[in-house]
Amino acid sequence: MITGDLKSQIDAIWSTFWTGGVTNTITIVEQLTYLIFIKNLDESEVRNELKARHGFKYTPIFNQEQQQFRWKNIKELDVNARHNLFTNTVDGIFPFIRSLGKETSLFATHMKGATFGISKASVLDQVMEKLENIDMSNQDTKGDIYEYLLSKLEGGGTAGQFRTPRHIIKLMVELMQPTLEDTVCDPSVGTAGFLVAAKEYIDKHNDVTKLDRYENHINKKMFNGSEFDATMLRIASMNLYLHGVEEPNIIDVDAVSKDNTISNAYTLVLANPPFKGTIDKESIAPGLKNVTDTSKTELLFLALMLRQLKTGGRAAVIVPDGVLFGSGKAYKSIREEIIANNKLEAVISMPSGVFKPYAGVSTAIIIFTKTGTGGTDNVWFYDMLADGKSLDDKRSLLVDEDLFMDFAFGDAFSKRKEIIKDADASIPKKGDNDSEDAFDFLPNKKEKQDTLHAKFNLPQILDHYRYLKSDYFKKMHGKKGEVLHVHDVPENLGWDKFMDGTCTHDYSDRTSQSFLVPFKEIKENDWDLSINSYKEIVYEEVVYDEPKLILKRINELSSERENLANQLKNIV
Repeated sequence: MITGDLKSQIDAIWSTFWTGGVTNTITIVEQLTYLIFIKNLDESEVRNELKARHGFKYTPIFNQEQQQFRWKNIKELDVNARHNLFTNTVDGIFPFIRSLGKETSLFATHMKGATFGISKASVLDQVMEKLENIDMSNQDTKGDIYEYLLSKLEGGGTAGQFRTPRHIIKLMVELMQPTLEDTVCDPSVGTAGFLVAAKEYIDKHNDVTKLDRYENHINKKMFNGSEFDATMLRIASMNLYLHGVEEPNIIDVDAVSKDNTISNAYTLVLANPPFKGTIDKESIAPGLKNVTDTSKTELLFLALMLRQLKTGGRAAVIVPDGVLFGSGKAYKSIREEIIANNKLEAVISMPSGVFKPYAGVSTAIIIFTKTGTGGTDNVWFYDMLADGKSLDDKRSLLVDEDLFMDFAFGDAFSKRKEIIKDADASIPKKGDNDSEDAFDFLPNKKEKQDTLHAKFNLPQILDHYRYLKSDYFKKMHGKKGEVLHVHDVPENLGWDKFMDGTCTHDYSDRTSQSFLVPFKEIKENDWDLSINSYKEIVYEEVVYDEPKLILKRINELSSERENLANQLKNIV
């Protein structure tokens, strides 16, 4: 998360654009992306040159004639010469950018439309000077800067598109746990937030040797998406390039149209498709209409995902609440297809404030696996009440920033769960017999787990889902999710692998946030997936005093008021 001085520096750059006459948000983001991209190319070249001294072999980004395009050389030019280098449409830096990547790559295709949009030499000079003062050597810092820039694009699009908050993207990626064998797709790729998060997860959970072995797969096949907005195509391509994917497979196509013929291609879909958008019925791919006869994009995208996934492929998708309980034929048919003919695993209801201040829409995350033969047994429902931020327009952070950014602690949490549980415990120092990773999640304040949970449900969501998918669940719980009386040591039941309360939670208790609902009940309920259709509300009994006691207190107050009024009269 970008805060403090770094945020102020980026805001100052933003102001430079505005005062220089560049006020279109997308233009600013795109031009800044180009400059960061150019800076990053030179930094990558410098790192490779240093490694080459120790025998590392690499293909240079810049040949001898292109050295003038390196950031370190550009910044040494005078103001006008630098601006001329950017505006030169024949031998300038933008023709160079457009030539990057293999000529046949989609990256090169999308970058053909890259153009320079800063008309004043002084604005370019000031922006580059401010960028030069920002240390972007750390990949996380670079990612934070880029995410902050992309956050400027937040808001509703003409087709109901809303940029997904970064922590929700991370939750979905952590739930799905992508592997190096996966081929990941986002059919409504936008700025490629889901794909970048998947790449970061892959980098974090694999060593360099293994990543090198899968280099070709990562660069050319692993990351896929579709988008029909030319600016988004360039931004998505550069975003992935900056995160180490050299030739992302982002195709220029309207995903649910006849032009998109991809099927049985991917093992994992991560997406937040457009809400409330529509498409001309004549242009819809026929196979999608067979699943759900509609022009609503939120339904068509679900049908598309089922078509594009390989058998056994998984999906985590954000949908508006209407998809869960809509009574129209198209709504019911897509729900039935996912539940009866494939395997629905989870419905995570999110509070309406998640997309604020840009939209108050209520949404949910649904997780399913393509089987083509059914397989849904118990569907896990979770009622997310708090996502770590206030649910008003300010969206203020409610928990420790480090915890919010690194909530996917898994086993590390188990190692230190007693520390959070015991409010009187002191936080140990790094190096106490455990890896430093075990401390990544620790909040600065000694908050109890339940107090923390009231503000931040995401750690429990992730923990419960992983437990339900583990072999431990069947040892401790019955078919309905009820807790069994098991005589075994805690370690054999997974107590040391999960958060306090996860292994002993009653998943049949529908008054809780986390519970299971059997396939049969969902079918009998007309495939309704609204959490309110299954969650039991506990009403607290309110006891009122008898009327005569209330009247007595009113009379006593009246008498006291009169006495005070008389005293005031005597004073006057």
